[in-house]
This record gives sequence, structure tokens and C-alpha cells, in this order.
Amino acid sequence: MPELLSVALVCAGTLLAQDCSRDTALDVIIAPAHTPMECLMHAQTMAAQAGLPGGGDRYLKIACEHRRTENGVAVHRAS
Repeated sequence: MPELLSVALVCAGTLLAQDCSRDTALDVIIAPAHTPMECLMHAQTMAAQAGLPGGGDRYLKIACEHRRTENGVAVHRAS
């Protein structure tokens, strides 16, 4: 099982980048990835295929995350 997740977050243009997260995003697209490079490329591809962000009132933030452990604790998160 891939240990990384590609995450594409669509956030409101009024939201600061550091405040853009899964909880505050207007839309979230997630897919598994095997390497950090694949993670970044996959998230950008997912967003492009979905037609995101599209408009000056929204922006796209790409992140790669390690999968959570079995007990639900996040091991590492990078963006």
C-alpha cells in the first residue's frame, strides 16, 4: 500500500495559504502515491483534470501527506 497521499485543496481566494487545509477547503481531491515526486505530479494532474481551480476567487494548494497510522495519529504532513 502506498504510504503517501496526493492532496489537492481548492480554497477561497480570501483564505490565507497557511489557513488552507482539508477542514477549510471548498473541495478536496485525494489519491494514493508511491513517491514524493509522484505525489506532487499526481495532485496537479487530478486538479487539472477536474478543471480546478477556475476563477480568481479560488486557488489551488497541493500537498503530500503520509498516510495516518492505524491508531489515527498523523505521522507527518508536508505541503
